[in-house]
Amino acid sequence: MSFVRLITATTLAAACTLGFAQGTSSPAKKELVQKVLLLQQPSFDALARGLTEQSIAPLGQQVGAVLQNRVAPEQREATARDLQAEFKKYGDEVMPLLRDRATKLAPGSVGPVLEEKLSEDELKQLIAMLEAPIYRKYQSMGGEMQKALMDKVVADTRPTVEPKLKALQETVAKRLGLEAPAGAKKPAASAPAKPAASAAKK
Repeated sequence: MSFVRLITATTLAAACTLGFAQGTSSPAKKELVQKVLLLQQPSFDALARGLTEQSIAPLGQQVGAVLQNRVAPEQREATARDLQAEFKKYGDEVMPLLRDRATKLAPGSVGPVLEEKLSEDELKQLIAMLEAPIYRKYQSMGGEMQKALMDKVVADTRPTVEPKLKALQETVAKRLGLEAPAGAKKPAASAPAKPAASAAKK
């Protein structure tokens, strides 16, 4: 499963986000937006973590099934331990990359949303973390901002992440003995011929 296919459904709605008519924002408003982005760092960390976990979730499910059905009981624990180390290695490499890119791309993707949607007064209320209607308004914008940022992060990191994901898939396949000879799939392809053979006997 490619990194592109994983995120395609979530990026379609963000295609037009950067086309906002931003107008002219005052330096004071831009500064407020930067403060909001700093406060949003935990959200960017969560985004990076979520993207990393989603990218390997299907592979993890396949591994679980293979461990139960194709690996001898006495080898499962050691095999699972080895694979867990591979998954951790992937996460340790990919998550910081996604987090850093999210942080750097946020001003150009989330920033315009904040500048267009919120006034200076509203930004001040948000920064002060006051319990006010603007807080609910900001929360409702979370999905829009996340999609805008995700679109940028995926496009920017695809060349780096996809080779790493492919390498992980190959490592897991080798560890589980899933690499079959070139002709290994031929019997499955010829399976439909069996009923014909039985019919011939009749």
